[in-house]
Amino acid sequence: MKRLLLIAPSLHQGGLEKVCAMTAVALQPYFEVKIAVFDSANIDFDVEGTPVIDLKAPSRPGKLAKVLNVLRRAHRLNRLKKREKIDIAYSFGNTANLANVLAGRFFTKRGPKCWLGVRSYMDLDGGRIKLYCKYADRLLCCSETLKQMIEEKYACGRAYTLQNFFDIGQIQARAEEVEARLPWQDGRIIVSMGREDVVKGYWHLLKIFSLVHEALPDTRLLLIGKGEFTAYRKLAADLGIADAVCFAGLQKNPYPYLKKGSLYLLTSYWEGFPNALVEAMALGLAAVATDCLTGPAEIFDGKYGILVPNMEKEPNFDASHIEEEERCTAKRVIALLQDEEEMAHYSRLSVERAGDFSKEEYIRKIKELAG
Repeated sequence: MKRLLLIAPSLHQGGLEKVCAMTAVALQPYFEVKIAVFDSANIDFDVEGTPVIDLKAPSRPGKLAKVLNVLRRAHRLNRLKKREKIDIAYSFGNTANLANVLAGRFFTKRGPKCWLGVRSYMDLDGGRIKLYCKYADRLLCCSETLKQMIEEKYACGRAYTLQNFFDIGQIQARAEEVEARLPWQDGRIIVSMGREDVVKGYWHLLKIFSLVHEALPDTRLLLIGKGEFTAYRKLAADLGIADAVCFAGLQKNPYPYLKKGSLYLLTSYWEGFPNALVEAMALGLAAVATDCLTGPAEIFDGKYGILVPNMEKEPNFDASHIEEEERCTAKRVIALLQDEEEMAHYSRLSVERAGDFSKEEYIRKIKELAG
């Protein structure tokens, strides 16, 4: 049985960290799996007995400290690979990828196979991606679009598509474990989920919802994710929708909250492969998403959800300023919510599409790549 080392910055919330943890559990019957992290504090994901090794190299402030930290991580990772006699080292995200490739090609000439997980457009930094294309054995891209961009722009033949997987049965079962506590007892709920991050475009979300709520006063907005959301709470108040918006915070089991929704609305201006979108679809939520560079278009595949135009990247918390794209998206959401037949149609398609991202196919591809 081959020895597989998965490498992530941490296991504390986040999409790539979640995929790392799920990969560890899924591959246990087929590989001897271990996980290496730079910081083991606040582990949020259950890895079901997979050994987690803390390299004790958390993030540090300052340019010089960051450079030294990269070398420290690579050195410790190299020693770990040798000690554990690793056959394949598979990293998730840019910081882990950099340590992995440095450990695999600069600290030793003959190390284990080096696999790098390319998670988003932001991973395609010119200097780093050239390094990755030259020295990595595999670049595993979470979307076909990312793979094509690497092939076309960098003439790299080592890129492969490996989309995230989802245990649909488990998601649906966990949605029934508890009853989500919300401040309202009625109304149609629009849901979005993700950490407080400018790339999520949550100011767009609130402005769009304000227009939807004006037309359909029984609508509510539920935002699930880690963060204080101070500026967004103020914007909600300025828009006059504070009583119709719930900031539910980080939930270890978000599925009972997602299940409360009628519609999932994603307003990110970039994504890699948005896990939360597929998880919502698995629970039967009709889905509307911005046509950002990667992710939603590939998931919807022309028919499984509704794409709306991508929107402005610069945050705008002025409640009096509503962009044309926000108005257009609001009109489409309003039309969808008013059409019960179309809502039911997209609800059925959501569940159907979510089932395409199976664990079995993910495992098959990794076993094939491992040789």
